[in-house]
Amino acid sequence: MTAPALPPGLTAEALADAVAEPDPDGLAAATRLRAAHGSAVGAAALHQASLRRRARQKFGDRAATLFFTRDGLEQATRPAVAAHHAARLVAAGAARVVDLGCGIGTDALAFADAGLEVVAVERDPGTAAVAAANLGERGQVLCADAEAVAAELLTPGTAAFCDPARRSGSGRLWRVTDFTPSWDLVTTLLAGDRVAGVKLGPALPHTLVPTTAEAEWVTHDGDTVEVGLWAGPGARPDLDVATLLPGARLEVPRPGPGRPAEPLPVGPVGRYLFEPDGAVIRARGVGPLGRRLGAHLLNPEIAYLSGDTAEETPFATAFEVLDVLGAGEKTLRRWVREHEVGTLEIKKRGVDVDPAVLRRRLAPRGPGRATLVLSRTPSGAVALVVRRLGHG
Repeated sequence: MTAPALPPGLTAEALADAVAEPDPDGLAAATRLRAAHGSAVGAAALHQASLRRRARQKFGDRAATLFFTRDGLEQATRPAVAAHHAARLVAAGAARVVDLGCGIGTDALAFADAGLEVVAVERDPGTAAVAAANLGERGQVLCADAEAVAAELLTPGTAAFCDPARRSGSGRLWRVTDFTPSWDLVTTLLAGDRVAGVKLGPALPHTLVPTTAEAEWVTHDGDTVEVGLWAGPGARPDLDVATLLPGARLEVPRPGPGRPAEPLPVGPVGRYLFEPDGAVIRARGVGPLGRRLGAHLLNPEIAYLSGDTAEETPFATAFEVLDVLGAGEKTLRRWVREHEVGTLEIKKRGVDVDPAVLRRRLAPRGPGRATLVLSRTPSGAVALVVRRLGHG
């Protein structure tokens, strides 16, 4: 059935009054809206006004035109990432897409922006109502169980997109068997020659990536936000991919029978240190990236690369190594004191320390600034004093 209109009882006047409130979460705003519009309508309007303010960081100016739920805002796809999903569908030749488990409809909006015909499915009535308000006349939102309607909606030539719910009332769901829509539906969508995309958390184990799907880990604004599984025309099931939006893409041949991963040598600290992006690490791209950079690993189990050439790459943050210290707290405290470091950044991999706790214990004081990188190496743990050269 078609999703109900959003939101029950909320009026444009009440929403406008709520948006105009300097503090929509405050008691004074609640009192004014309750008096002007009634308790239920006033509360609904203030809730939307509050969520829109929080949404500005993710959605920018468009937040002022969208409706949200609390969970939906947290889980919604970032606009740049949703646009990337839409671009992949268009490039694969899709003209119509069924969005199974659409949430508040942010991916569906991107699909409509890209010119696709959109049918969105959401089983929670309240969330479906929000999606319907957001999509408006640009697509159809059905309040239904994706499992029950997928076969009917996915007519020949129709693309599928799915963003399974990975949270319940008790928190995050870690087992794919608990996702909604189900993991069985996900693997079915990815098993054939249909254009299909599935958005999942970036920590998805490699063992769960279907052999029929390309796995694309995506980083946006420094955050590795998802792994997209893609099947059908345009997808490369033989690849793991790291995509750094807006446009950098590192393709890594997927290890398999007859295609073993080529190990990268381990060596000492060089003149430069490279910190691969999270998507590169998840896509098993540290080795290929190291070969591009002429760099080696500091430890076979740690994703820091080092070398003597300052190569430019969008896939890692580069640092010049200024000094190599022992990793003991006394050594570091003495160095920080002697160099009058007051602003101290601490990064670490493979070393059992809490950077925030260590920073407090080192008691930085003074006008200087420094970055320390703690890592295991073949000769033990070290602290590298580094200068950031940039990302890309």
